[in-house]
Amino acid sequence: MHNTKLANPGPLGLMGFGMTTVLLNLHNAGFFPLTSVIVSMGIFFGGLAQIFAGLLEYKKGNTFGLTAFTSYGCFWLSLVGILVLPRMGLAEPTPPAFLGVWLALWGVFTLFMFFGTLRANRALQFVFASLTLLFAMLAIGNISGNAALLKLAGYEGILCGASAIYLAMAEVINEQLGGKKLPTGEI
Repeated sequence: MHNTKLANPGPLGLMGFGMTTVLLNLHNAGFFPLTSVIVSMGIFFGGLAQIFAGLLEYKKGNTFGLTAFTSYGCFWLSLVGILVLPRMGLAEPTPPAFLGVWLALWGVFTLFMFFGTLRANRALQFVFASLTLLFAMLAIGNISGNAALLKLAGYEGILCGASAIYLAMAEVINEQLGGKKLPTGEI
């Protein structure tokens, strides 16, 4: 007999997003320098794993998951490009104000995606609400040159990433153990 049940790719995408977001924001909060740990995570887990998760969401017919995971996977890959291409001599460095505009565009996208979570569980709503706030703080901080706001955004980004990690693990554990062992705030 052929099993047609598809696995849930959401935890893979959430974990790729969450862990990469925590790492980058440990840097933003001032705990660590920007090193190959963050850049590699941005390429392989934040970038590629989320794109894979998005394509698997397509197979399940989940437009929201497809859009979210592939978009944020591309976000991470483009952020790596913004950081690495100037060091390779392939592009000019991005001025902070223009980086702020880029972040603001991601914030607008994320706000619209947040509206798409309003019928989902509270944990997913929190991930998108906190990400919207993070993009706003990073955009304003880069445009204004406010280092204190950028550092505060780092702490908020750690919380955002941690919330995605929690949701990813709740989905895995709840499926594996059967039932709602870790609450997600079902509506």
